[in-house]
Amino acid sequence: MCGINGIISRTIDDKEARIKTMNSRLAHRGPDDEGCWEEGPAALGHRRLSIIDLSPLGHQPMTSACGRYVMVFNGEIYNYRELRSRFRYPYRSQTDSEVVLAAWSEMGDKCVELFNGMFAIAVWDKQETTLTLVRDRMGIKPLYWHHGEKGFCFSSEIRALKSSGLFTPQVDEDGVVDFLRYQTVQAPATILTDVFMMVPGTILSYNLQSNHLETATYWSAFKQERQAPASYEAVKQEVRQRFFQAVERRLVADVPFGAFLSGGIDSSAVVGAMAHVSGNKIDTFNITFSEGDFSEAPYARYVANMHKTNHHEIHLKPEDFLQMLPDALTAMDHPSGDGPNTWVVSKVTKEAGITMALSGLGGDEIFGGYAIFNRMAMLHQRKALWRLPRLLRTMAGRTLTTLKPGVASAKIRRLLEMENFNFEEAYAISRQALMDHQLAQIFSRQILPPHNPVQWLRKNGINEVEDVLSRVSVAEMTTYMQNVLLRDSDQMSMAHALEVRVPFLDHELVEYLLSLPDMFKRPVTPKKLLVDSLPDLLPDYIVNRPKMGFVFPWRDWLKGVMHDYADQRIRSLAQRTMFYEPGVLDLWHRFLHGDPSVTFARVWPLVVLEETIRGLGQ
Repeated sequence: MCGINGIISRTIDDKEARIKTMNSRLAHRGPDDEGCWEEGPAALGHRRLSIIDLSPLGHQPMTSACGRYVMVFNGEIYNYRELRSRFRYPYRSQTDSEVVLAAWSEMGDKCVELFNGMFAIAVWDKQETTLTLVRDRMGIKPLYWHHGEKGFCFSSEIRALKSSGLFTPQVDEDGVVDFLRYQTVQAPATILTDVFMMVPGTILSYNLQSNHLETATYWSAFKQERQAPASYEAVKQEVRQRFFQAVERRLVADVPFGAFLSGGIDSSAVVGAMAHVSGNKIDTFNITFSEGDFSEAPYARYVANMHKTNHHEIHLKPEDFLQMLPDALTAMDHPSGDGPNTWVVSKVTKEAGITMALSGLGGDEIFGGYAIFNRMAMLHQRKALWRLPRLLRTMAGRTLTTLKPGVASAKIRRLLEMENFNFEEAYAISRQALMDHQLAQIFSRQILPPHNPVQWLRKNGINEVEDVLSRVSVAEMTTYMQNVLLRDSDQMSMAHALEVRVPFLDHELVEYLLSLPDMFKRPVTPKKLLVDSLPDLLPDYIVNRPKMGFVFPWRDWLKGVMHDYADQRIRSLAQRTMFYEPGVLDLWHRFLHGDPSVTFARVWPLVVLEETIRGLGQ
């Protein structure tokens, strides 16, 4: 796990110095080693967090034996041992990075289809003067890029990309709207103008001679073929086998490792599988709160005792969190409505001597763990409702919000106002934070931009996914999961040089689950297929517990110990030209006075946004 940088330019003379500056901005990602390479128009940089083969032989940038290719690599290839013997190559190290370079030397970018893992790869081809960037299928490892008059640059983080000096950072107002709508910006866009995030499962090639960019897709969640297995028993056996294999693959490391344990179904399944396949006692980590209603400690403790783990409880008080919050927000390379949660648990995990940890992230998306799965299935079944006159539906929505004001009613009203039922718009409404009528009150602009997730899902053919539950899984994975959860997980864990691995997002497991008809996946009980496949790992006490999620008691904190902190930032944001100050302050006031339509998730992103803009020096 590392951080990577690069500049391709004929006009810039001090590329090596710029790369070193970019590397310094990624020091937190790779404290074990630093490398810089420059030749002609190309310069590459690398910061290393040593996980596999801790020797200096894993130093990057790494040049191929033939001398043609120079590579920087961030991530892990879990099947590198099987691939190593496939290629005749004069290996010098035991790293997975060198296996990537060996495969590339023989197959070019086609080799990425062989890799099982999480990765961001950059390869400079001296012969063709072409830079190729690759991002893993699920989008676990980030990769940002910019192409402008001075040249092409890329990096694992926007903060390093900015320090290249190839462009002047400018906040993109459409990106700000996208962020306040969905607590993130939908890739490939970012919060900055002319800075892009590579879409997962894609390959980007930049040819210096022609100054031409080309992007190709090598894997897509939208394009998985449907299968009809023989029986539910066969499906359960296949799920169990693939899940255990995914966990076992992710235990390959030459450093101490552990797991995040909330006591929910997903993290409990991961810890249980780790205990079964590992010969060592597992370290597990859980956050506990002073506010008892938010504490998952009893459930995590139960699972830890069940598998005899070395369990660590992190007791958090509001004052502790407030003290850590500025550092957590500083570590946030791109604004998000979430993030500090992972920053805190990653900090304590790293301080306990752990360098790699497994997470249950992804379980909800592929096993139907969110309420949105049943909700979208219900809407699909009742889509005949949209044959009623639109005026009648609009009146019903207005009546509902008058009689029962709140977030849920506002979303139902917006659904009823749709001209016709369509999956992508209904899904986006379900995931929206601030609704458009609220945004119209806080922005100075008159017209809001189109909804990026709607355009994304439509462009990629979401309605061609045959089954509704698989359709929701694909929508969740390619919007909320990739652009919020995975981005946050990478930023917040790598802020502490902690590598996080996510076995639920093993692409072979994901492909299998997306291929199944809905009849095998219907979540009539919480994540029924996963629970039925792992009965020995998931006792009733865990399965039937209240679903809490990994959240902090934000509402209470923002009204109490964190009020002054948030208030100062929201008032500062309100004075910026893109915003209408009275509207922003009214939204904040309504939250403080308990308006049910303005929850903490609607105001916290305003705080994060102000911190982000300040970080840009604007």
